[in-house]
Amino acid sequence: MAIFEASILDDRQRRVAQAFGKEAPIVLIGAGEPIPKPGGHDQVYPFIPYPQYYWLTGLRRPGGVLVFDPLVGWTHYVQHVTDAERLWEGGVVEVEGESVAKLDAWLAKQKDRKMVTLGAGVTGVTSDRDLTSEMALRVDRVRRHLDRAELAIMEKAVLATAAGHKKAKEAIGEGVTERQVQIALENEMMLYGAHEIGYGTIVGAGDHAAVLHFEPSNRVIDQDDLVLVDAGGAVLGYTADVTRTYPAGNAFTPKQQAIYDIVHQAELEGIAQCHVGVEWHDIHRVAAKVIAEGLCDLGILKGEVDTLLASGAVALFLPHGIGHMLGLGVRGVGGCAPGRDGTEMYCGARIRVDLPLEKDFLMTVEPGIYFVPALLDDPNNRREFSEMVNWDTLDDWRSVGGVRIEDNVVITDDAPLVLTESIPK
Repeated sequence: MAIFEASILDDRQRRVAQAFGKEAPIVLIGAGEPIPKPGGHDQVYPFIPYPQYYWLTGLRRPGGVLVFDPLVGWTHYVQHVTDAERLWEGGVVEVEGESVAKLDAWLAKQKDRKMVTLGAGVTGVTSDRDLTSEMALRVDRVRRHLDRAELAIMEKAVLATAAGHKKAKEAIGEGVTERQVQIALENEMMLYGAHEIGYGTIVGAGDHAAVLHFEPSNRVIDQDDLVLVDAGGAVLGYTADVTRTYPAGNAFTPKQQAIYDIVHQAELEGIAQCHVGVEWHDIHRVAAKVIAEGLCDLGILKGEVDTLLASGAVALFLPHGIGHMLGLGVRGVGGCAPGRDGTEMYCGARIRVDLPLEKDFLMTVEPGIYFVPALLDDPNNRREFSEMVNWDTLDDWRSVGGVRIEDNVVITDDAPLVLTESIPK
């Protein structure tokens, strides 16, 4: 049974067909097949269809191929329910479409026509490489704009995520482990409607908070630690992505509070810039500037702020981009504007999205300040930024670990809509 109502799917297919154009090749979009677990015999990993297929069909069932032929439009080849599925899984709903067993015969009649495969490959089809990249980009351009059905699912994911973060904040305390916080958080998200965890939950206490994708451990949280929690619940494949940083005790220490305040201000100013037409890299620069100015005020960085940004010195403390697209999967669609290839560095960091913002984009805004030994103790960094960092002063701040604050923001014709605003910071 399709997740989305027929009118939503019809509109998506119409818009993609229009993006492909009348001169398009045949485009085959495969759902994919389950991946067996090593040594698992008949066990497989939970199936996740390729996003282009799921978005255009609303199905999370394997084996299907959606075909676009500019001469006739869309045809959906599906894998019908087998007796084995009815025996072992039960409740599998039959879907409409041509049997995928007929696809080979149809393809045999199209041998002289150019073809492109997106998503999972199709046996016997050689995809034109240049056209594949172009057709994939055309689908991405349409998918970047979340429709009302997607936003409705995102709102459910946010509600589950909000419940999880509330429970995490309650669970954090002296003597509790990072892992225990993770378990409490994830359990609460599932109780409040999440179907799954959107990505690997991050819970990092003290210096663990300086590891960008830290996996929770059995480390016991100390009362003077701060605890960085990055977690999102997913509903029907759509995930929220939220980071909060909490004190383990009743309040941050003075140093923790000083870093937190800078990051919070950077996030607020970044969100305020989220309007149609604004370049995403400019939003990164706005946040990076707030961070550079704040670190100068604390005596950690020194020099002209524009120089700290242009040289990449600020990236010693903000080594990642300001955020990314979100929605179907934690990284959403992303991509670059025409003429850009994603290799450009902005304030010393590579950003995941290099586009001007458009209406109905859903973005994360997630600045941070981290004291990462691998960056701060690197001899090359010490040499390159010798005159821009107060290295002796810096040592007094390492115990903070790291602070990140992240919200999910919809770009509208008016003020940015913060979906995750209800989750306390």
